[in-house]
Amino acid sequence: MTRRSVLIGTGSALPRRAVSNAELAKQVDTSDEWIVERTGIRNRYLCGADENTGTLAIAAAKAAITAAGIEPGSIGLIILATATPNQTFPATATIVQHALGCNGGIAFDVAAVCSGFLYALSIADSMLRTGMAQRALVIGAETFSHILDWEDRTTCVLFGDGAGAVILEAQDVADDGPGILACRLHADGAHNDLLYVDGGPATTGTVGHLRMKGREVFRHAVVNLAEVLGEVLDDVGLSPSDIDWVVPHQANRRILDATAKKLGLAPERVVVTVDQHANTSAASVPLALDTAVRDGRIKPGDLVVLEAMGGGFTWGASLIRI
Repeated sequence: MTRRSVLIGTGSALPRRAVSNAELAKQVDTSDEWIVERTGIRNRYLCGADENTGTLAIAAAKAAITAAGIEPGSIGLIILATATPNQTFPATATIVQHALGCNGGIAFDVAAVCSGFLYALSIADSMLRTGMAQRALVIGAETFSHILDWEDRTTCVLFGDGAGAVILEAQDVADDGPGILACRLHADGAHNDLLYVDGGPATTGTVGHLRMKGREVFRHAVVNLAEVLGEVLDDVGLSPSDIDWVVPHQANRRILDATAKKLGLAPERVVVTVDQHANTSAASVPLALDTAVRDGRIKPGDLVVLEAMGGGFTWGASLIRI
């Protein structure tokens, strides 16, 4: 028997307001054709005045808890991946904890931008396997609409708001049983100026706006994502042909297609939601995962790879048997 972190529930949440490319084109110098051709995005969801990272995270968490069939009080660890917290401090994870009524356990935020959920998942896995908690709630939640420059059509059309969550439980399972099999994480701060926010408490005292050099990010993403996916497979002696599903960070359809081609993966084995939700940063992987679980594509026993790359640069992958 092996001690593993087993995924027992998923959930997600989106703001009420859906914004199509056609609607966005009324506010920004762009068009549906231009956006779809370059990104594959057709729609995104944007928060209203009464919605924020915390409210989305709470809704996604409740959906995951319901799917897992557990009581919130049994959760001893909450890790929230976000680059858009409700406040500089305290951690938005503590807001979620209080709303769920499971105060007293461990709760903190992780900032690794689009790779944040993979970082949070790996941390939770380590803490569960070493006995720090029995059950963990891992969330990715973002409201990037608050840090976009709505006059920059090269970036504002790419992002949306949303949240996704999973419940993990430490279990003793057979070697071929379910759970997280491998995680790999990386970072390279040399590329800070390719994808960043031009503000912060310690520098400008402002929130700032997202800035990106898209062509350079694309080039790094295809190489880094293919390599890290290969690393987690090598860790357990598997090959791309063994994978049932890849759930990638939903940044750009071109990146998804190029990464799959580089690995020799069939496009139909890649979960794609970027057309529906745009890039929701740390929320995109768990949001896509929940979508594929709920529509029946991902089933118990499936071997699934999660992977993402974001500002920093940070990137990572996790191999899970459902």
